[in-house]
Amino acid sequence: MKEESKGKVYLVGGGPGDPELITVKAQRLLKQADCVVYDALADAALLNLCRSGCETIYVGKRSGNHAMPQEQINALLVDCALRHTCTVRLKGGDPFVFGRGSEEGMALAQAGVPFEVVPGISSAIAAPAAAGIPVTHRGISSQFTVFTGHEMPGKAESSLDIQAIANVRGTRIVLMGMSRLRESLQQLIAAGLSPSTPAAVVQWATTSRQRSVQAPVCELADAVEKAGLSSPAVVVIGEVVNLAAELAPAIQPRPLAGKRVVVTRTREQASSLSTALQEQGAEVLELPTIRIVPPTDRNDFAAAVVDSPHYDWLIFSSPNGVIKFFEAFYAVYEDIRELGGARIAAVGPGTAAELKKRGLMVDIMPQKAVAEELIAEFDRKADEFGGVANVTMLWVHSEKGRDVVYKELMKRQAIVDECVAYNTVPETEDPTGARGRLMAEGADLITFTSSSTVHHFMAMGISLPSECRIASIGPVTSATLREYGLVPHIESQKHNISDFVNSILDGFADEH
Repeated sequence: MKEESKGKVYLVGGGPGDPELITVKAQRLLKQADCVVYDALADAALLNLCRSGCETIYVGKRSGNHAMPQEQINALLVDCALRHTCTVRLKGGDPFVFGRGSEEGMALAQAGVPFEVVPGISSAIAAPAAAGIPVTHRGISSQFTVFTGHEMPGKAESSLDIQAIANVRGTRIVLMGMSRLRESLQQLIAAGLSPSTPAAVVQWATTSRQRSVQAPVCELADAVEKAGLSSPAVVVIGEVVNLAAELAPAIQPRPLAGKRVVVTRTREQASSLSTALQEQGAEVLELPTIRIVPPTDRNDFAAAVVDSPHYDWLIFSSPNGVIKFFEAFYAVYEDIRELGGARIAAVGPGTAAELKKRGLMVDIMPQKAVAEELIAEFDRKADEFGGVANVTMLWVHSEKGRDVVYKELMKRQAIVDECVAYNTVPETEDPTGARGRLMAEGADLITFTSSSTVHHFMAMGISLPSECRIASIGPVTSATLREYGLVPHIESQKHNISDFVNSILDGFADEH
């Protein structure tokens, strides 16, 4: 008797490499999954979509190195369905295009486990497109043939008709063909393919590491060896390859292409910086060093939020403070108008932007996101607001924040109460394996967005890769870096994500 499954398995295509090229449905399923079973070719950054507590299991296969045999993967998926409500089997490309997804589906069906296929963009069409090669083009190719290099003749038995492939019209696309590339091309030529047929190899397509070479079929293997290309890569054969000469230069190169950048922000905050860097072509390693948790004294925090409508000023030191304050505020009050007529101060544009999301504009905000500048701004506008003496103020900040705001306002005879909204602790989870990748593969740049990220990164004991640059979001963070003997190569003049990214682009501009 079959054991009844607890949940459902989703065979999900992760796309060709760029983590933004997954479907909306795949993204939703990753966010709600209880368990994710993933391959080597599914970008590990996709695991950042998973909620805390989601079980992640690596079963990757690459170049003959299998983390787990296919039969064990099939059994694992059945077991996951018995233990979890939602299991995502995340595969590179499309699960049914040489992904053995159909075998996994059959195993699930035989075990009585419900499953669903979520298609993904196959590298068969994405890789050529990313290199400026259309698989079809009017007047040149009206069809394309996709086949696997693992099944080329030379094996005892082959399911491929090499003669038909060599003489078929249109474009030929070879997946998983790098280990036998030279032999495969020779056999196609022997079967009738013209040696002068244009061909190309595209490695790590759609990612910041993408590289490609073009050559006639008879010279392609030599060109690939000279360029040092290897798997994962897609081979394209046909006259459409010649179109890349016109199309590829028009595909605007991205300034951070080929750069690996480490983001140390909290998992919740990383996406905005990561996305901005990815849009500029960077490969992003998200390595959160800190995690936001409730303050040690939750009762004091709750009491401060309840009393907040009675203050003349609310002062927010960080975007996280805004987020946590209003999460608590709306647990008590239903209407933002219940906040009363308090004026609002924010330490920097990022904090002001978070307040604006809630329909609140700031009365005071320094351009530089440092406490000293906020105090200076209060001094400059003393006549406009009547000074701060005997004015009641609620300062919303982190448990480990600097006390400059409190001390300086108290010196000016303000009545300041503290609202400790959150605490930062070391991040212990590393679902994407970013820590290991950083140590093994290095990086071109590590970004720090607060003193906390610096302290906790250094506590990890990871040696900075040689030639790796350091980027700081502002002078306070830079000062913390210098405490550890590290000098930032890049420092943002305005302390928000947009300007931080622009500073990073300027820092690498001399390489172009």
